[in-house]
Amino acid sequence: MCGIVGYIGTQQAAPILVEGLKSLEYRGYDSAGIALAPGDGKFRVTRASGKLANLQARVDLTDTATVGIGHTRWATHGRPTEENAHPHRSADGQVVAVHNGIFENFLELRAELKAQGQTFVTETDTECFPVMVAQILRGTPDFRAAFTQAVGRMRGIYAIACLHATEADRILVARSGPPLVIGLGEGENFIASDVVPLLRHTRRFIYLEDGDLAEIRADRVELFRLDGTPVQRPVVTIPYDPVAAEKGGFKHFMQKEIFEQSMAVSNTLVDRLPVNGGSIPLELPFTDAELKGFQRIVILACGTSRHAGLVGQFYFEQLARIGVEVDYGSEYRYRDPVVMANTLAIGITQSGETADTLAALKEAAARGARTLAVCNVLGSTATRQAEGCFLTHAGPEIGVASTKAFTTQLVALLLLAMRMGELRGTLAPRQRAELLQALRELPAVLDRVSSLERTITKWAQKWREATDFLYLGRGPLYPIALEGALKLKEISYIHAEGYPAGEMKHGPIALIDQHLPIVALMPHDAHREKTLSNLQEAAARDGRILALVTEGDTGLDDIAEDVLHLPPVNDWLAPILYVVPLQLLAYHIAVIRGCDVDQPRNLAKSVTVE
Repeated sequence: MCGIVGYIGTQQAAPILVEGLKSLEYRGYDSAGIALAPGDGKFRVTRASGKLANLQARVDLTDTATVGIGHTRWATHGRPTEENAHPHRSADGQVVAVHNGIFENFLELRAELKAQGQTFVTETDTECFPVMVAQILRGTPDFRAAFTQAVGRMRGIYAIACLHATEADRILVARSGPPLVIGLGEGENFIASDVVPLLRHTRRFIYLEDGDLAEIRADRVELFRLDGTPVQRPVVTIPYDPVAAEKGGFKHFMQKEIFEQSMAVSNTLVDRLPVNGGSIPLELPFTDAELKGFQRIVILACGTSRHAGLVGQFYFEQLARIGVEVDYGSEYRYRDPVVMANTLAIGITQSGETADTLAALKEAAARGARTLAVCNVLGSTATRQAEGCFLTHAGPEIGVASTKAFTTQLVALLLLAMRMGELRGTLAPRQRAELLQALRELPAVLDRVSSLERTITKWAQKWREATDFLYLGRGPLYPIALEGALKLKEISYIHAEGYPAGEMKHGPIALIDQHLPIVALMPHDAHREKTLSNLQEAAARDGRILALVTEGDTGLDDIAEDVLHLPPVNDWLAPILYVVPLQLLAYHIAVIRGCDVDQPRNLAKSVTVE
């Protein structure tokens, strides 16, 4: 989850790049850099680890170069050091590149290039790209052909921008997964990961599609595919009004916010992942002794936030070995609840103003519980009412149906459970290390899942006339089945139910016939075989199965009508990954049915009354 910006024209590039990176810092914040191409056969590269301010202090803003690319990084491969910061160079210094995403085959490419005499100086997957371009240029003088050939060698997801020192009259770019836009000016052009950093310069944009490559010069832009075939993409004009600018070219806020989830998760994680083997650095109102001493957790929430709490129950019970109760905020205070000593009450609310959750937290506190709010809005009532708050930093969520607020709540609960597991000695070192690495890679994996939107759109076209849906999952995927069903109900007005897959034969199986779509969540985890058996029972009764499975899993190919293959991920992160296609499915069905996606009937974003 990184940010890319580039400029080619007649203005000084350095100030434009630095200002652009400021607008993109939410996409990465552990290192940054720029490369300027003055046209004399040499690059001027400035990089710095840490926040963008560190880079800004080093950049010469009076540099006269009028071409350059910049990058702000969220580290996945390689430590967040200056050496690993982008842009990366070839060994001969003639090629530089910046990259957002993951090259999955970089190890084999590095081995191949080393055997050909190339050298590497970083730990990153990105470095193999400029080195590959330079190696290809040994056999052909055509920069564009070498760039295209190198792109064809990469497997994974990527947005790439590349420069050549002696051909500084063009920037070459490619996209497969992470977003990349071209801003069109007069005698100048721009690139960025988002329109936001470019709005001060232009209102006209081209959004690259997956598989697009482009050659960008000061006076023209050429788009083409990997085989060299030219393509045309529409020029989108962004009007200068706040609402349109916030949508960033998306049709609805909800769609934009679904695609912002990798960014939002990155923001939730910032400064909360340990460095150099230290403990997980969470700023909480409780001492380590108090956190370790809690004997029970009560999670209080409503709607989507309650579904996050149900996943959190698995996190706390299995990683921290502490008993958890999840309750509806709207029901808690009316049942005369029993609060035991050393109880932590966690209220989960996107807005921080949900009346039922606030009342439940107040009731828990009155009965002796300590209180913590997991919330997205600093200064909201929840953050002030609870003893402390864990801010998710998801950013403004305008769409009524929550998306990025939900996934960031899951990340927050996982971090908190891991911290308590550390203190209680229940989180094994190996499991902790695997989880931390998986969290570092999560934003990039979420970008990869978002790229499956085209397939999900086809599903929506196919199933838009259905009147009922059944969502099935096991373990921590059961709450995701609930959430998927809720999203469909909220914005498309189609009846849907979420069930534990094992409970299907205890009632819902009576509903199954050839008209009922069954959305099945079956990652390759400990529950897979049981879930597969449940789905075979559904198929035997003519149920029409839409399955979400791990890449390479063919277990449902014979009985499922549609199968979506998702990247492999740590089991505890599967809920975060598998909810994204369900959000997209609900969104596209609602759009096709002509529903008001951002403001569904009878619903409000912040429920401030009972």
